[in-house]
Amino acid sequence: MSLVTGKVISVKGQVVEVTFSGDKPNVHDVLVLDNNPLVKMEVYTSAGPDSYFCLLLTDGQNIARGNGIINTLKPVTIPVGRELLGRVIDLFGNPRDKGSQIQTKEHWPIYRSAPTYSDVTIPKEILVTGIKGIDLFCPLLKGGKIGLFGGAGVGKTILLTEVIHNIIQMSPRTGAQDTLSVFAGIGERTREGQELVETLASGGVLPYVSLIFGHMGENPTLRFLSGATAITVAEYFRDVLKKDVLFFADNVFRLAQAGNELSLLMNSIPSEDSYQATLSSEMATFHERLTSTTANIITSIEAIYIPNDDILDQGVQSILPYLDSTIILSRDIYQEGRLPAIDFIASNSSALAPEFVTNDHYKTALHAQSVFKKAVSLERIVSLIGEAELNTADQVLYKRAKILRAYFTQSFFTVEKQTGRSGKFVPVETTVKDTKDILNGVYDQISENKFMFIGEAKEATV
Repeated sequence: MSLVTGKVISVKGQVVEVTFSGDKPNVHDVLVLDNNPLVKMEVYTSAGPDSYFCLLLTDGQNIARGNGIINTLKPVTIPVGRELLGRVIDLFGNPRDKGSQIQTKEHWPIYRSAPTYSDVTIPKEILVTGIKGIDLFCPLLKGGKIGLFGGAGVGKTILLTEVIHNIIQMSPRTGAQDTLSVFAGIGERTREGQELVETLASGGVLPYVSLIFGHMGENPTLRFLSGATAITVAEYFRDVLKKDVLFFADNVFRLAQAGNELSLLMNSIPSEDSYQATLSSEMATFHERLTSTTANIITSIEAIYIPNDDILDQGVQSILPYLDSTIILSRDIYQEGRLPAIDFIASNSSALAPEFVTNDHYKTALHAQSVFKKAVSLERIVSLIGEAELNTADQVLYKRAKILRAYFTQSFFTVEKQTGRSGKFVPVETTVKDTKDILNGVYDQISENKFMFIGEAKEATV
């Protein structure tokens, strides 16, 4: 009996329409050409009573209308195990680091259900990054989801890389063995991935990290599905190896973008901002799997590109509801040379609350934010008539706001070679104390320029 159960009726880029007259395939089944099993596609959605849209997983040059199709009755699976640690793989688990083929005892499908309600735990512990602006205003929850939002070229990847360095690399002997990391490179530059691998290797923590890449040169199917592969690896580390997991993703917007490219090829009616109608469910599927359980946690730190610096873009808005901490990077601040270019007024975190941080930390952060807000309202007056024309109270407040802005700049370890400045890791207790001192006028007699790219505030007095 022939295994051919269907045939190709159209090919549109990475989307193939197939028809089945007999047994129908399930969603996510992998199909192969009967005359070339190396050409693979995945059933994505129904196109008609007997036809289906499939995502082409391989090169499409050898596929044509009328080709016979064999249903493998299996979804895309990847090898899972400790063997993935220290390795760079693609969507299918193939090595991308010039290493040997990965051999494991288990293979898992890349599509899995999220943990049930009874298995989910609520994050309560703060994860310290050593980055002053993040730790004070946008504390990260261990087991939560954190988003780094910014337009092109404002420092998202650099900030994400610095967070990776400070969390994993600053104390590899004490933390790396108990916490494993997964990095998902979704639609970003190959060069950045290579630089990250070299940084992790030089710091001695690469053996505790697994990296999955679907770079921007790949077709939209591979970019769209590479996130699911990375999450599957993270779930294995959490559920089987019983480890806490740090999950890093760069860039989640590219996931939405790849889905939009494929949606257009399927003639789907677009939704808000011309995105696919399934965008919300795609983002929900991605984030709901990144959940901490009662046994072990997954902490997700994601970079999100903001197209045209428009944070109201629907692709960006679809990600926001799943995040505990939102860190907004500002182009205006970046152009002023203050790095990291975090907008402390627009950024927020659910962890900035008395039940997660100390009362001193909470009050100091709110006080500092109120000073920033008042300083913004004074900017126009200063630009018109000068700072000297402000009343005494406003002059003091404006001066302290400028010192605070300078203080929250910071030198990063990951760009020491480019900047020529040594990286700084600042404990959160020091950041809170320094901020209080600045707000209380301890450093009023020192120029704000002395605070640029320092660690602790006392360095400005040297």
